[in-house]
Amino acid sequence: MGFDAGRWDQKYGGADFFYGTEPNDFLREHAARLPPGGRVLSLGEGEGRNAVFLAALGLEVTALDASSVGLAKAGRLAADRGVRLRTQLASLEDYAFEAGAWDAIVSIWCHLPPPLRRRVHASIATALRPGGVFLLEAYTPGQLALGTGGPREAELLLTAAELRAEIGPLEPEHLGELEREVHEGTGHRGRSAVVQLLARRPAAPGR
Repeated sequence: MGFDAGRWDQKYGGADFFYGTEPNDFLREHAARLPPGGRVLSLGEGEGRNAVFLAALGLEVTALDASSVGLAKAGRLAADRGVRLRTQLASLEDYAFEAGAWDAIVSIWCHLPPPLRRRVHASIATALRPGGVFLLEAYTPGQLALGTGGPREAELLLTAAELRAEIGPLEPEHLGELEREVHEGTGHRGRSAVVQLLARRPAAPGR
């Protein structure tokens, strides 16, 4: 999502939810493949729509973001929906991933500079428990021509080949680039070029 917390605070400062209150379509489609009742970390969660959706499914969710304004709205959305949600104010530049701590890690439109992105993706491989799931959707460089949301800096966009190289020992169960309609609040509206990933940490031997 980027590191200027003030910019994101301003974006999230309105009464409306900039990306809406409904979950991302790819996350909704594959949520049943996350370990039931597991601990989930949602990166760059913003105003909480995806984390609240997962919490409503009975998952134990932590919403991580660098915007205090976004996380405050996430907390209010969780309260309105009657679900429990943990929020953590932190930048991924400084966040330390605990080894074997999570059953799933979710990254929806969390676009990072390449050096940090590679470090985060490498950390995810060890932060997941055996059998844990990493689920991601991000924009590809093709999005620059469409202009329907996401970063305007090419280096923040991601290809499937780059993603496959960065996730180390995780085993992709779904990985591909496509164009699809994305309608999420006022922030994402229209035909979009995306990459989608669902990968799993191999289960421990004998399991």
